[in-house]
Amino acid sequence: MDDIKVSFPGGRRVDAVIGGHLVHTDQPASAGGTDSAPGPFDLFLGSLATCAGFYVLALCSARGIPTDGLSVVQHHRVDPESHRLLGVTLEVVVPPGFPERYRDAVVRAASSCKVKKLLAQPPEIDVVIASAA
Repeated sequence: MDDIKVSFPGGRRVDAVIGGHLVHTDQPASAGGTDSAPGPFDLFLGSLATCAGFYVLALCSARGIPTDGLSVVQHHRVDPESHRLLGVTLEVVVPPGFPERYRDAVVRAASSCKVKKLLAQPPEIDVVIASAA
């Protein structure tokens, strides 16, 4: 796994180079940003939803199940006072005619997401300081 390098292009924006991709983040206007990109926490939450979606897509592709009308919607439960995220529900929305025998399988597929598994057993995170050369 490659390192991720973060830079500060101005304002409240923070960019990251992940592999060969440049990912932009910003803060909403209410937090002093320009809302030009998702906030870092929103991007983090999006990684959970898109990871689950990928696993659903992979299952459907392997079984020859069309994905037209299929989606994943991520719902958040937030404490109204602290604004802390309390829980997440991943809802797999299946279109009319979706094969009944694969309904449980798409739930299991979404549950297999690597991001979900990581959150269930989080890694140790260390913060250190280094001097630029």
